[in-house]
Amino acid sequence: MFPYLRLGPFLLQMPLLALFIGFWIGNTFVEREAVRLGLNKEKINNLIGYGLFGGIFGARLVYAAQYASVYLANPLGLFSLNTSTLSPIGGFLIGIAAAAAYGYRHKLPFRKTLDALTPGFAFFMIMIGVSHLLSGNAYGAPTRVPWAVYLWSDYRQPTQLYEIFFALMIFTIILPRMIPANAPGLRFVQFIALSAVARVFIEAFRGDSVLWLDGYRAAQVMGLLVLIICIVLLRQWEGTEQYESNTQ
Repeated sequence: MFPYLRLGPFLLQMPLLALFIGFWIGNTFVEREAVRLGLNKEKINNLIGYGLFGGIFGARLVYAAQYASVYLANPLGLFSLNTSTLSPIGGFLIGIAAAAAYGYRHKLPFRKTLDALTPGFAFFMIMIGVSHLLSGNAYGAPTRVPWAVYLWSDYRQPTQLYEIFFALMIFTIILPRMIPANAPGLRFVQFIALSAVARVFIEAFRGDSVLWLDGYRAAQVMGLLVLIICIVLLRQWEGTEQYESNTQ
């Protein structure tokens, strides 16, 4: 694990750098896909910007609300670069809301926009895995398999490497459009479905899973629900496109 790089008096957070690289390169894939789909590249970039800054701002505010006494004592903590003081769920929901509001206001086609964003999401998922590898987060359960890694005082499943591997596989499927998609939005749903399958598998080896009820892993339950929703959307959206094309 390599969480920091010292540059003179400064410490560069390597997980944060990995996420920045993921966003930067992922955005180039989005721009290319937007042009291919006939979308306005500038509007797509603005939508990403609204989602990104809304997500970061929202993630910090939600986290600060959970620990209000700490931030009231030290308000400058709101501007910390520490990625562990962010609320992932809060940031995700607020970021999605900000991007959706921009897209609705500027009349971006919903399903085509999702398809344009898909290659960027797919690449960014690779770099999320890299950031976990650098930070040691999302660590695996204790094990004695030959490929175990020593982390947090024990030999563990290299779940960060599993995460990177599956993200790479999904990216190599999504980017060249290996799976046919004959209707807008299907490429995005395919990506979400493949990611849900990967999450269900990887979560079985995690050592920091959130457990529900009698030991059910929350991420696996959510992954299965997302997969079911994706299957329904694949059928509905494909059927709608065929119906529309047949009635024109």
